[in-house]
Order: sequence, then C-alpha cells, then structure tokens
Amino acid sequence: MKKFILPIAAALVATGPLLAEKLDPAKADVKVTVNGNDQMKFDKTALEAKSGQVVAITFKNVGALPVQAMGHNIVVLKPNTDITAFALDGIANKDGGYLPKKPELVKAIVASSKILGPNEADTIVFKAGPAGEYPYICTFPGHFGVMKGILTVK
Repeated sequence: MKKFILPIAAALVATGPLLAEKLDPAKADVKVTVNGNDQMKFDKTALEAKSGQVVAITFKNVGALPVQAMGHNIVVLKPNTDITAFALDGIANKDGGYLPKKPELVKAIVASSKILGPNEADTIVFKAGPAGEYPYICTFPGHFGVMKGILTVK
C-alpha cells in the first residue's frame, strides 16, 4: 500500500499549478504591442483598459545592441508603487530579470516580461485590476527613469 501513496501524492502536487487560471493572449480583451529601442524608449507610453478586462501586451525589443548592453523588459506595477525603490532593489538581480527581491516590492508586480535582446519578443497577460494608474517600466539597470509609461484602468 505504501507504494501507492507516493505516486498519488506526487500526482496531486503536480496537478495543483495546472488548476490555476491561465489567461490566453489570443482571447484577451485588450491586445497591444509595445516596442523598446536602443534609445531607451517605449513607443507607447499610455495604454488603456477597463477593470476586469484581460490585457495582453506583446513587448518587442526592436533595438540592435546586444542584450548585455541594452536589454529591455516591460514590468507592469500596481498603482502608487515607489518606482525608484522598486528599480534600485532589482539592480543586483541580473539572474532574476533585474526584478526586486524584497517581498513588499515583489507584491507590486502585476506582470513582467523577461529581459529581451534585439529582435526578441515576449507577451504578458493579466487581468486589469481596479481603476487607477498602473505604471510600467523597464528594469534593466538605469532604464526605469526614461523607459516608462502608464496603463490607465477605468
């Protein structure tokens, strides 16, 4: 009988994450592409959605410089996040996509892409929260000051 306990327990643990809601970018209510370039700029700095809508943001690095010098990501944050504290805490976390490690700052993340090199793309999908202004930034060191925008949720 003990032989059956471990496989059953392992099967239950393995299926747990599969039960979590996975949002399909193809079925998103709002679909937008945001490009980042070698001048540390997003081509769109104002996005809109309604509370409860599923949002899919495809982020593309359209620059030519190598990822080590000019990698980019897009990170959507909760309203009123201290962007400077958030970005500074992530500077040393290269392996973690330059995202912060402090739990209170990690909780501010709504969605984030991976760090992208030239001609790479990544899509993030999330459900828009309550009405407010959700900042989005690039967390590659030094970029957050100029590479930013606002997702306005109505």
